[in-house]
Amino acid sequence: MSKNIKRTKPAKLDKEAYEAELKRLQAELVEMQQWVVETGARVVIIMEGRDAAGKGSAIKRITQYLNPRTCRIEALPKPTDRESGQWYFQRYIEKLPTAGEIVIFDRSWYNRGGVERVMGFCTPQEHVRFLHQAPVLERMLVEDGIILLKYWFSVSDEEQIARFKSRRNDPLRRWKLSPMDLQSITRWEDYSRAKDEMFVHTDTPTAPWYTVESEDKKRSRINVINHILKTIPYQHVPQDVPEIPERPDESGEEYERPPRDDFSYVPDVASELERDKVAAAKKAKKAKKAAKKSGKKKD
Repeated sequence: MSKNIKRTKPAKLDKEAYEAELKRLQAELVEMQQWVVETGARVVIIMEGRDAAGKGSAIKRITQYLNPRTCRIEALPKPTDRESGQWYFQRYIEKLPTAGEIVIFDRSWYNRGGVERVMGFCTPQEHVRFLHQAPVLERMLVEDGIILLKYWFSVSDEEQIARFKSRRNDPLRRWKLSPMDLQSITRWEDYSRAKDEMFVHTDTPTAPWYTVESEDKKRSRINVINHILKTIPYQHVPQDVPEIPERPDESGEEYERPPRDDFSYVPDVASELERDKVAAAKKAKKAKKAAKKSGKKKD
């Protein structure tokens, strides 16, 4: 059995520095999307890697301020019976971008090179065929003008287990922990071998893999967004910022709003939060006065 090389976890980024740089990069992503729309470019970004490696959180930060009309996230579920009878790449090709679109694959056709290979969801012959056809398909996409970027998020086994435990203990993220994810722990070396073989065949000059070190999620987000912006040859596109018109003076018959009692409103439970806050502040102020008064009596 091979031994995993222990990684030195990088120091955490300063929170303020991280947030400031992330905001700057996200503003550039908006600029990049405008260029994609205006020029009719087509962009495909593939996000792959170990379970809990940080792909999802990186995608969330990339798309946070982008226009969803021209930027899609594709995370395809298990194929249907009909899709299982198709050419393997067919259902992915249907999701490719048209002119002026960005498509981010949260896992992609490389499922066959990873989980399907390791878990036996495909035959050895299907796996070999995939390794032969994937570089051919990607060369065709690039030759047709599609900008194709492939990222592999790399994380150590220790950090992966720590993130799994964090998910298990957090009811808001527990849904991310599936039995299939846990197989990545017991089959760590099988996944490593599958990934190495996949890279041998698909890390090509036309469509290279870019590895994202993801021991620290904040660093990985900054690094991958920066790389996307450096790799896509976008330029600033001047935008006509619309003027906000003045509301016209009332003319003709004056509009009278119907009584509020005629409508059903969502209850204002948020106001209870403010009341609780005010009550807590009054209670604290009263306790402070009482403590101060008590101290004076002792003197």
